[in-house]
Amino acid sequence: MFFEYPGLLWLLVLPLLLVFHYIWLELSGRRPHLRVSSVYPWKSGGFTVLSVLRHLPFALRIAALSLIIVAIARPRSSTQMEKVNTEGIDIVLAMDVSTSMLARDFTPDRISAAKDIAIEFIAQRPSDRLGIVVFAGESYTQCPLTTDRATLINLMKEVQTDLIEDGTAIGNGLATAVARMKDSDAKSRVVILLTDGVNNRGEISPQTAAQIAATYGIRVYTIGVGANGTAPYPVMTPWGVEVQQVNVEIDEALLKDIASATGGRYFRATDNTKLSEIYSEINRMEKTRTTLDSFPVYKELFATYAIAALLCLIAEMLLRLLLRRLP
Repeated sequence: MFFEYPGLLWLLVLPLLLVFHYIWLELSGRRPHLRVSSVYPWKSGGFTVLSVLRHLPFALRIAALSLIIVAIARPRSSTQMEKVNTEGIDIVLAMDVSTSMLARDFTPDRISAAKDIAIEFIAQRPSDRLGIVVFAGESYTQCPLTTDRATLINLMKEVQTDLIEDGTAIGNGLATAVARMKDSDAKSRVVILLTDGVNNRGEISPQTAAQIAATYGIRVYTIGVGANGTAPYPVMTPWGVEVQQVNVEIDEALLKDIASATGGRYFRATDNTKLSEIYSEINRMEKTRTTLDSFPVYKELFATYAIAALLCLIAEMLLRLLLRRLP
């Protein structure tokens, strides 16, 4: 608590002077008096209740005066409030959904692992807008940029293979992701492109899509998904589905060029743990910007002292009336 006009507190000297004056009058006998022949009817063995009560009105008036002086000095309390301004990042997750994502070098397979880890990443970015683009032989937007985490996670769970023509159109997937955020006014815009293959389809080359992303100031983090060498893959045979070892082909040179051209980084994920670590590293690198504004919030306290002074004055009046009526 502090006072807006602390100089007025010097007025508290007045009640103090009045108290000294009152005591001096009591001790000097200069109070109004009456001569009587005998004081026997008023004598007692000590202090009576009335002898104490007769000083109480004065005490209440002094208390009221003191409280009024404190009130006009304007007591206030101050609380420091903080306002956090968050500047989020726009992130589009561009995910390969070609049939090669069914390979089982991840648990239970590549696409399921990619979805689960992406959902964890989404949950860790509460202040950002995120979107989902999927691509195979062509690309489309699974979810536009949004802050609705529940909808985003549900749409991520619905991602699967065989929904669009098979193939790997990396350029189309990246171009679609860039188109989703080219009009964004966010200070930081990021595409996380995840694929397990080599570009073999699409009308837009990956290099052209990377140049477009760089023009708009969009960083692209590329992730190559797949074990080194071969990976178990379910293959349809005349005797049913059999798991066979197939060669893993990832155009790492292309993914590195895309990341380098846009100011991003390339990562290689060979299992669930490594993929989770990659998303965690990207999460650390792409920090949401926050600014902290501090400002005081004041609360006026004079009313408390003013009400207390009023109650003292009312109590004084009632007590004076009571004392007059007592024998």
